[in-house]
Amino acid sequence: MTTPDRAPVKVGLTTATALVVASMVGTGIFTSLGFQVQYLESPFALLALWAVGGGLALCGALAYGELGAALPRSGGEYHLISEIYHPSLGVIVGWITTTLGFAGPIALSAIAFGDYTTAVFSELSSTHLAAGLVVVCSAVHATSIRWGSRFQNVFTGLKVLLILVFIGAAVRANPSHTLAVLPSMEGVNEIVSPGFAVSLVFVSYAYAGWNGAIYIVGEIRNPQRTMPRALLLGTGLVTVLYLLLNVVFLYTVPAAEMAGEVEIGYLSGRVIFGEIGGQIMSLFIAVLQISSVSAMVFLGPRVTQAMGEDLPELRWLATTSSRGTPITSILFQATLALVFLYTSTFEQVLIYTGFTLTLSMILTVAGVFVLRWRRPELERPYTTWGYPVTLLLFLGANGWILVYVFIDKPVESLTGLAIVGGGALLYLGGRTVLPAPTVEEARS
Repeated sequence: MTTPDRAPVKVGLTTATALVVASMVGTGIFTSLGFQVQYLESPFALLALWAVGGGLALCGALAYGELGAALPRSGGEYHLISEIYHPSLGVIVGWITTTLGFAGPIALSAIAFGDYTTAVFSELSSTHLAAGLVVVCSAVHATSIRWGSRFQNVFTGLKVLLILVFIGAAVRANPSHTLAVLPSMEGVNEIVSPGFAVSLVFVSYAYAGWNGAIYIVGEIRNPQRTMPRALLLGTGLVTVLYLLLNVVFLYTVPAAEMAGEVEIGYLSGRVIFGEIGGQIMSLFIAVLQISSVSAMVFLGPRVTQAMGEDLPELRWLATTSSRGTPITSILFQATLALVFLYTSTFEQVLIYTGFTLTLSMILTVAGVFVLRWRRPELERPYTTWGYPVTLLLFLGANGWILVYVFIDKPVESLTGLAIVGGGALLYLGGRTVLPAPTVEEARS
């Protein structure tokens, strides 16, 4: 078994936080506001919407912090759910995470990189650029944890810097309208309206990735202390950036022009940077995708590695290099991502990805209650702040989202459940499951 002390190099707070930030900030923040203004008119309600989304993500991060500190092994929800509930459920969730949680989104972010780059350099191939980004990121993270950490930190830092530059440049913009963000009766009424709840679905997807550090607990220095801090710092930073970006969008583009539009970043960039704003924003968003792909390439293989350690039929996925990188899992994930990328069959898959991943997060957060009940004697270096209110807020909001998505997208939701069945078959095909390391073994 691979324990936290097996990896020759450990990542610190900076890299763990960078992985959370990079996993969260993608194209969603630059595209979803156009859908929200169709339901909400008040700038105050729109900003409150993103604040609520960040608050729910922080509630989830608090719960994951307790679980990761108490059960410090890499593997994310696969490991946690296996320990808290049953290995069969853990394998199902691990299957979902591997196929839909990482390989598909890696391909999507890579294609976004290619599309936005070729919007400026039209002579290049978007698909080949996307594939090249996947190959380069996979090669870097397969080389060593140290070089992978440096690569991740540099491009995440660049991502945050570019966002701050964009926000700062908006100060010099000359918009054609005024913006009022102070509370009003209209805004308060919209906060309790059905449109606010519907818009929260889009926001929750934009915040996806707040749990990034949980996948590499076994490779974090002093995980009981560092991992919860990385989750909270990363989620808090992204919440602030999202609020500032939405202020910029609302300040530079009238709501009527944004309604139903996807390219909100382009519309805002055109106001801020003039006629060349479209090209600047295309390159801006392309660069943002590099750290997103890198983060998912870093995190995803830790799930299949943990599954390989526990399932004899998948033992080959647990192979590590002399420098501690899960090299076969990295290659396996890269292959899946390239298949998605070149066949272009994953776009509909991403619709029902949200349903299945939300379901696994609900199970994991609810696991705080289950673990406290089943194993009260377990050492908990970190406990959830605001327990049980923060957990109930997260579970209630995401439970509602799950019901809404099922009602609105029944075919995609049922397809997601079919993939859950595929994970069950995977478990039944290898029922001789080796026991996962105990908490005492993981800490030794």
